[in-house]
Amino acid sequence: MRKKLVIFGILILGVILMLSVSCRHRTNLKNQKDQIIDTTSFVVPYISRDSLIMAPKARELNRIFKRLRRLTGFNGVVLYAEKGRIVFEKAYGYRNVRRHRDPLQVGDAFQLASGSKMFSALAIMMLEHEGKVNYDTDIRKYLPGFPYPGITLRLLMNHRTGLPRYMSLAQKEWKNKRIPLTNDDMLALMEKYKPNVYFKPNHGFNYCNTNYALLANIVEAVTGEHFEDFIRKKIFEPLHMDSSFVYSMRSDSVVPLYVNRGVPGYYRRGWHWYRIPNDYLNGVLGDKNIYCSVGDLYKFDRSWDEFTLLPDSVLREAFVPGSPHYWRHHDNYGFGWRIRGGMDSTVYHFGWWKGFRSFNIRDMKHHKTLIVLTNTDRGPGSANFWKIIKSDTLPLGNAVPISDRPKDTSPSGAEDNF
Repeated sequence: MRKKLVIFGILILGVILMLSVSCRHRTNLKNQKDQIIDTTSFVVPYISRDSLIMAPKARELNRIFKRLRRLTGFNGVVLYAEKGRIVFEKAYGYRNVRRHRDPLQVGDAFQLASGSKMFSALAIMMLEHEGKVNYDTDIRKYLPGFPYPGITLRLLMNHRTGLPRYMSLAQKEWKNKRIPLTNDDMLALMEKYKPNVYFKPNHGFNYCNTNYALLANIVEAVTGEHFEDFIRKKIFEPLHMDSSFVYSMRSDSVVPLYVNRGVPGYYRRGWHWYRIPNDYLNGVLGDKNIYCSVGDLYKFDRSWDEFTLLPDSVLREAFVPGSPHYWRHHDNYGFGWRIRGGMDSTVYHFGWWKGFRSFNIRDMKHHKTLIVLTNTDRGPGSANFWKIIKSDTLPLGNAVPISDRPKDTSPSGAEDNF
């Protein structure tokens, strides 16, 4: 009965309001009958059809990552985009993984680990475009004391040098692990001990962090700038990557207990999570140590499509297989990007280092990008992310008047919170 009375009251109130508006309207007509109404400035509201198409995809992705969090403990931030539109962006989990405190934010910066190699390669490409280096010149032109002949920038970027691993050398010969190992220190160790190579230059493929650490040495030798300053001025600032930075211990005489910037990384032992302490190897740049948010990485991604930093003719060289006859692995390697075999125009790079994992996949044919950044050493494998990239491409690009919008396009329940 009460419900019927409420409905009746609402109807009476509606009638009173309609009569009031009608009377006011007649008065206005009488006072303004000679005025001409200008309709040229009226705006007919439109809503992008894209938002209607993207909403179900966003709900689907939210379900996927909620499930991965439940099953694998996924702790990180996700961004998925198609055709220049961000379809989905969300954070899951915590900055403090051990205590389940401080929820992650989409703007948080994560260690990219080997995903940093994309930036190191681009730095060399920028210098080559300016005529300051040559891909096929022996790097002893830039690093005169380097003990291995026949190594070029192209071979470094394609991982075809056969050079030994600096981390193994440092583990043996860098006696005081409380002191940061810098790029100059790394180079000095190689010059002093000259460890054996795996093979002659350009006689095979071997993914090796030494190659990309040396790129940072060369950037500094050629420009006279610190590597972190060059990356900031030439890449981060032009692209407005405001959350991004290169972590450096250049001014530290002792390794700090923890990295004091960005999101902390965690590792799991038994049933417990522990924050990973800093490491003397974090003093070496070029192969790691770039921190980005998913949004900043997407700005970086868009710069490759919009040719913001370099022309198309220069950028496309990054996606040329460096080992076209290499048969042991299905995928190949260009300049700072892995090239996916069996998928047309798809490149990617993953990273894994000291409590961080990063995943960056670009399907350039269908204009899809998936970026996943985590601050734990365990979680879902990349197979989950390849399924997302391989799913149907969204038919984006049209617009529809708001009057044609479906009456209910929002998800229901908890699934709406993405």
